[in-house]
Amino acid sequence: MRNTTLVHLERDGKYLMLHRVKKERDENHDKWVGIGGKFEPGESPEDCALREVKEETGLTVKSWAYRGIVTFVSDEWGTEYMHLFHSADFEGVIKECDEGVLEWIDKRALLELPIWEGDRIFLRLLDTDRPFFSLKLCYQGDRLAEAVLNGKPLPL
Repeated sequence: MRNTTLVHLERDGKYLMLHRVKKERDENHDKWVGIGGKFEPGESPEDCALREVKEETGLTVKSWAYRGIVTFVSDEWGTEYMHLFHSADFEGVIKECDEGVLEWIDKRALLELPIWEGDRIFLRLLDTDRPFFSLKLCYQGDRLAEAVLNGKPLPL
């Protein structure tokens, strides 16, 4: 079981997104995702989130909100607990990322890009300032087969 973080950095109605195009064997290949990655030994979710943002973007997060946990279940990639963060308070200069291309994407336009189906659910939750949530997303291949929010199934 993997633990990962996903951070959505927001500025002027846009999220800094990573277009995952640089790795061949990548469960997120050619998808647009937030900034984040796997925990290192001894890290808390916050430690991992701050380190991953710095490593992938060059930015330093000054304050953040821990918004939820996503249990991502895949018949191809296994199970991961993805700790979801949001920040509009960061500084620094964006650097090139070795995992893909970084780009500021308008939040409305993001839904038209290749993203995981379940990302649409938690992006809406982020935009509505929903309190801390638990979201379970079950995939068969790239298809979302089940979504459960705070223990209640969602219609697909």
